[in-house]
Amino acid sequence: MRRVHFAILLSAVTLAACSNDTLRTLSRTDGTPEEFGIVPNQPLEQPPSFAELPPPRPGGTNRADQQPLGDAVAALGGNPAALNAGAVPAADGALLSAVGRFGTNGNIRAVIAEEDEAFRARARLFNWRLVPDNEYERAYRAQSLDPYLWLERVRQPGGNIATPSAPPPGG
Repeated sequence: MRRVHFAILLSAVTLAACSNDTLRTLSRTDGTPEEFGIVPNQPLEQPPSFAELPPPRPGGTNRADQQPLGDAVAALGGNPAALNAGAVPAADGALLSAVGRFGTNGNIRAVIAEEDEAFRARARLFNWRLVPDNEYERAYRAQSLDPYLWLERVRQPGGNIATPSAPPPGG
């Protein structure tokens, strides 16, 4: 009987060692650069007059650097110059006042990171695992939704919510 228990334990540990949770690991540990974080430079252009070039700024930006945020704003029909100036268009004033009606926190990312770490620490206090597990999935499992369950609830007879992009029923 002990051999059976040992064989089951050994197979469970072996299978757990084969799991790959790198899709949920957000930090790189192998020391290589993130391939999506590398932005190629724009093509070099000869200026109309070399006398009118701005002086070099060590550590600053240059004309050949990509501006991904400004390019995205321009592609969506916005004004990249207003983005660099920090100006808010007049049309967005009402939106910003509605969003900030309860006040804003300039340090929100650090606050959320601290709260998340405290929540995960509480979730793992008495939850010791023999094999590695996905910490985020375990901590937030109670707050997750089952998309297939909700799709079936929406598709109930008499429902008035269309689901054109969802898989067909039974598929």
